Amino acid sequence: MDRFSPVERTLTQLDHVRLNKLTSRSQAGDPSRTPTLETMQALLDTSDLVASHDVAPDIVTMYSQVLLVDPGSQTRQTLTLCYPEDSDPAEGFISVLSPLGASLLGLRVGALARWQTPHGTTGIAEVAAILFQPEASGDYTT
Repeated sequence: MDRFSPVERTLTQLDHVRLNKLTSRSQAGDPSRTPTLETMQALLDTSDLVASHDVAPDIVTMYSQVLLVDPGSQTRQTLTLCYPEDSDPAEGFISVLSPLGASLLGLRVGALARWQTPHGTTGIAEVAAILFQPEASGDYTT
């Protein structure tokens, strides 16, 4: 279940290039492919690509701040999707190479993210809102 859910994903071309480089470096540093790297590669191979200027404002891109809602408990959580070097889970910055981060990338508001936690349980959350998306604010290079 570590695979991304079979929902449509949209990535900016810039995010796609950067993430391809990141996964290539990560795999070169550790020849054993982790499930999250396999998930990310599958996501990169199957996502629709758009120019940064053309991405819809309701798509989770890199450095988007999202509001997630647990469909069972209705618990709300705000997270920012980032690269591993900027990750700080205590501050809400979640790496795109984490199971949760990989499950969010490219989703549209209203979609359900599904991931497997390191403890083997399944996580699920609805992307309730995008509170900030770099491209929607005119930043096409972050």
